[in-house]
Amino acid sequence: MPVTPRSSVGRLSRVSRACRVLTAFAVAAVASAPARADVKLHELFTDHMVLQRGIKAPVWGTASPGEKINIVVGDEMDLRAASGTAGPDGAWRIDLPVMEAGGPFEVTISGKNKVVLQDVLVGDVWICSGQSNMEFGLQGASSGADAIKSATLPKLRLFTVVKRVSGQPCKDLLAPGPIGDKKVALSWAVSTPESARGFSAVGFFFGRQLQADLEVPIGLIHTSWGGTPAEAWTSDEGLKSHPALSNFIEGQQAAWAKFMADVDAFPKRAAEWAEKVKESEKTAKVFPPPPTAPADPRGGGPGSPSTLYNGMIAPLLPFAIKGAIWYQGESNAGDFGRAVQYGKLFPAMITDWRKQWGQGDFPFFFVQLANWQAPIAEPVDQPWAFLRESQLQTLSLPKTGMASAIDIGDTADIHPRDKETVGRRLALAARAVAYGQKIVYSGPIYESMAVERSKIRLKFRHVGGGLVGLTGAGTGEAAPLRAFSIAGKDGKFVWAKAEIEGETVVVSAEDVKEPTAARYDWAANPNGNLYNKEGLPASPFRTDAGPPVLPAPAAPPPTKPAAAAAPAAPTMP
Repeated sequence: MPVTPRSSVGRLSRVSRACRVLTAFAVAAVASAPARADVKLHELFTDHMVLQRGIKAPVWGTASPGEKINIVVGDEMDLRAASGTAGPDGAWRIDLPVMEAGGPFEVTISGKNKVVLQDVLVGDVWICSGQSNMEFGLQGASSGADAIKSATLPKLRLFTVVKRVSGQPCKDLLAPGPIGDKKVALSWAVSTPESARGFSAVGFFFGRQLQADLEVPIGLIHTSWGGTPAEAWTSDEGLKSHPALSNFIEGQQAAWAKFMADVDAFPKRAAEWAEKVKESEKTAKVFPPPPTAPADPRGGGPGSPSTLYNGMIAPLLPFAIKGAIWYQGESNAGDFGRAVQYGKLFPAMITDWRKQWGQGDFPFFFVQLANWQAPIAEPVDQPWAFLRESQLQTLSLPKTGMASAIDIGDTADIHPRDKETVGRRLALAARAVAYGQKIVYSGPIYESMAVERSKIRLKFRHVGGGLVGLTGAGTGEAAPLRAFSIAGKDGKFVWAKAEIEGETVVVSAEDVKEPTAARYDWAANPNGNLYNKEGLPASPFRTDAGPPVLPAPAAPPPTKPAAAAAPAAPTMP
């Protein structure tokens, strides 16, 4: 099970069985237990690392059973020192005293041998996790080229976790790869054009902004994997915490056992295929198409419940952090059921991480999905709208914040390239919620509605300096509001006229005399333009409740020649 904080010295908790490890490209067993004669550190503790300020920061590793361990950060006279004793199994953990931001320091860990870490800073550490939009590298961002040129930032430090799935929580980050038995070098890096180039763009822009605003060292631990659902990042315990998530638990062990059996059998199948190819080369005058290659089963591993928590989150525990940022949801928005279920799954995942880390309700900030897919002509329900609603509802958890990306997406690409705006908006949320700064950090969020004869008046929180309709994404000239819809007692939504009145928006439609509900940006790819004057977009919302309305079945094909094409449907106002 994952290590949980306890007294300043203690044993690392045991894993119930050997942690079987899979990287994205290779399979191997966890490295054998380290030699007991030497003091060894967990892989997170390297040169150039950042230790969390303001709380006791655990340091852990292995040594000889009963061995006395001493740690000194910088000058021992500054009282940044602690000591402890390895347990009978050789595992040790020492909690450093509370430290203020500073450095660089030399950190000395000594027992029978001595380990010295160079260039260590004390500041704030943030976890950066999710799927492909978090994994998206800086070099691919629209402003990435300029950011890379100026990425020499001595007080910004970067660490990337190796991709790995596991059926049980792992203690170590060791993994083979990318091919064969070579070990991946795990270490912190100072931000430079070279080290930042392939790092998470959202993480980099978030960290760069925070470091500039706060003027303290920032450490970023990037642990993400494209195309993965939230249940893969949630522990088995977390999935069992809510009845609505029981489907992830049912059959989980059987599915993992089959997955591992397929993985174990794959090398033999691949070798047999290669032999058939060689035989074809020997006997054929003209080389025929080789027999179909066996599919590598590892491509499906990352989506299994709890497997990424086990392999890429549990090994980080109990490293002291300030908080986490998260960009994910696309893989849970494939249908209405999954999108609605996310409203239970995502809060359960956040609560689970907080429980496993043992640091209380640490700050957690996330990105509301960007606009994507073809625009709709008439108001209809779409899964992505419900996924965004599930994200919005997650703000009910304490110390959370949401950066909306509803205005910077790409119709044709699920990976919008403007990652700088996302990072900047996440940093605003962090400055307000995590650091207590009195700033406007969110766009308008729906609060309440009132029916006034044939109109509905909508009230908002986070209006900042006032509500505005803009021509561009957070900029541009004033423009009439778009993407509002309204419904009467029949529940059918039609496009509405919307006008700003003070800190409210009034919506109406000529054919809806007795309105009952209103919606805004309720589509996979809406084109709404409601902002506050600080340039932050309003979150999509609906005032009604209830399950999605499924689209009507497609009409049967005509039996007669089709009539002339009708005029093109109007686009969303």
